[in-house]
Amino acid sequence: MAAASPPASPPHPKRPKMSSSSDPDQEPTSPSAAGADGAQPRAPRYKRRKVAILLGYCGAGYQGMQKNPGARTIEGDLEEALYRAGAVPEADRAAPRRYDWARAARTDKGVSAAAQVVSGRFYVDPPVFTDRLNAQLAPQIRAFGYVRVTNSFNAKKFCDRRRYVYLLPVFALDPSAHPDREAVMASVGSGSELTKCLECSERGRKVPGVMGREGKVPDPALQEEKSVEASREEAAVGSNEDANCDPASTGDRSVDLPIPDNETNTQITEMRSNGAEKCDVQLSGGTLCSEAVPASISETVCPILNSDSNTNSDSVDVDPSFVAEKKGSIETVVTEDGKKQAMDVVTEDEKKQDVDYEGSSLEEMPLRSAFSYTHEVKERFNRILKKYVGTHNFHNFTTRTKAEDPAAKRFIISFAADRVVNLDGIDFIRCEVVGQSFMLHQIRKMIGLAVAVMRNCAPESIYDVAFRKDVNLNVPTAPEVGLYLDECMFTSYNKKWKDSHEAVSMEPYSEEAEEFKLKYIFPHIAAMEHKEGAVALWLHSLNSRNYPDFRYMDNAGTEASIAAAVESVDEGTVPSDNISE
Repeated sequence: MAAASPPASPPHPKRPKMSSSSDPDQEPTSPSAAGADGAQPRAPRYKRRKVAILLGYCGAGYQGMQKNPGARTIEGDLEEALYRAGAVPEADRAAPRRYDWARAARTDKGVSAAAQVVSGRFYVDPPVFTDRLNAQLAPQIRAFGYVRVTNSFNAKKFCDRRRYVYLLPVFALDPSAHPDREAVMASVGSGSELTKCLECSERGRKVPGVMGREGKVPDPALQEEKSVEASREEAAVGSNEDANCDPASTGDRSVDLPIPDNETNTQITEMRSNGAEKCDVQLSGGTLCSEAVPASISETVCPILNSDSNTNSDSVDVDPSFVAEKKGSIETVVTEDGKKQAMDVVTEDEKKQDVDYEGSSLEEMPLRSAFSYTHEVKERFNRILKKYVGTHNFHNFTTRTKAEDPAAKRFIISFAADRVVNLDGIDFIRCEVVGQSFMLHQIRKMIGLAVAVMRNCAPESIYDVAFRKDVNLNVPTAPEVGLYLDECMFTSYNKKWKDSHEAVSMEPYSEEAEEFKLKYIFPHIAAMEHKEGAVALWLHSLNSRNYPDFRYMDNAGTEASIAAAVESVDEGTVPSDNISE
C-alpha cells in the first residue's frame, strides 16, 4: 500500500495592489547579484505598472492640457518630467502611445485643474516616485499621488463624470456694471444714465491681446512724468476756480469749443435759455454728457467762464451760479505722499453713503455698486442655469461641431450657483456644473449666454431655440481664467474593482488639493481680475452689435408675423393687426 502524500501547503495570500503609500513590488535579485567575495548587490529593477496619477495645475502661461507641437502645454511638460523622473524609458520618450497614455479631461488654454487624472504604464518606486516627479515639474504643476489600476484602465474612457467650477464675479450679473458703448449712449436722458467705464478703457489700451488689441506695457518713468504734468494742470485749474475766474487773473484767455454744425450750437443755446445746470461738451462731436468730467480727461471738457469774459461766436458762456455749484462738488484726491492724483466728482448720494475714495485715482477706482447676489438674483440665475440640465444638442455652445454630429449631444447632470466666495476683496459666484463630458468651450459658452440673459442683453426665451438643430446662434464665450476642473469621478470602475484595487479618487488628497487651489489657482483668478479686468473687459462686448443673434427671438417673431400675413392674403383675409392706416 502506497504511503499517503503529505498535505499541500496553503497558497500564499494575494498581495494588494500597491499605491503611492504601499511598498514596492520588486523583482527578485538573482543569486549572482551578490558575489562570494561580498561585493555590493546589483540595484533592484522595478516593473512597469499601470497606474493613475492624480495631479493639479494652474493654467496660466500654458496653451491648454493637450500636447500641441510648438506650444507649451501641461501634457508636454508632464511627459518630459516623467522621462526625467525615470518613469518612462529612453525608447518611449515623446511616444505616449507606447505606454498607454490617457487623460481624464482636456482643458482649454488658461484653464486650471485641481483634480486631473492621467494614466499609463510607468516605472514607479513608491513613495519616492511622486517626489521625484514633482522635482522635475514647475511649481504650478503638482502630482498628489497615484494608485494601481487594472491593465485595461483608461483615464478618459473610465471617467463617468467631470465636475467643473467657474468663479464668476458678482458684478457680472449687474446690468449697470461695465456697460457697452451703445448702452451708455442710449441711457442719456433716460433718468438712469450709465457712465463710461474709464478703468476698462485704460485696461483695454494697456493689456496686450485683450479683445483683439495689441498694446505695450507703459514705461513707469514716462507715466510718472505724465502724472506730474497732469497734477500741475489740475493745480492751475484749482487756482483759477478759487479766483472765481476773475478776468484780471485769467487775462483775455477763454475756452473755445469748436462747434461742428448749427444743430449742436442750437442745442447749447436752448440749454442756456432753459437754465441748464450742466454743460459738458465733447470736443470731437459736441455730444452732451450726463455728468461733469475732470479736466484731466482729454476727451471732454466743461467750460467754466465768467459771464463778463470776452468770447467769440464759437465759445460757450456759463452762468457763474453753475461755476459755484460745481466748485463745491469737486474734491481733490490726495494720496499718502500728498500728491494730487485725480479730481473726483462726488454726488450727494455718495456723501450720504459715506463712500470713501481716499487714495484712489480716477482710472484705478473700482466700480462701486449696491448690487449683490441676493435671493432674487440667485433664484433667477439658477433657473437659467437649470435650462442646460439634461440631454441637449449643444452645437451652438462649441466650435467646429455641426448639429448633425452625434457628438453634439451631451448630458448635463447638474448646474447650480449657490455659493459666494471672496478672493482678494472680490466676490465670486461659484458656478458648479457636473456632466458626463464636455466639448471645446462648452462650459464657457454656457456661462456666457447665461450672463447675457442676466444682464438683459438677450431674452430668456432664447433658450427655446438654442438647442434646436435648425438654429445657429453666435453665443458669447466667457473668459477662461475663472474656470477650473474640480474633480474627475470613476464611480463605475471603483464599484467594480473595489475588492482588488484601490479607488481612483481625490479623497485621500483632498487637503493637498485644497492647499494647491489656495496657493495657485485662486490667487491667479483674483489677480487677473484686479490687474487686467478679464471679465470686466469681456462684459463691454456683450451687445447686439457684436452678437446680432441676441435679437433672434425678435426677428423670428417678425418673420412669423410676415409669414402669417402672407398666408392670410393668399386666403383672401387680412388680420386687423396688419391693416395699415
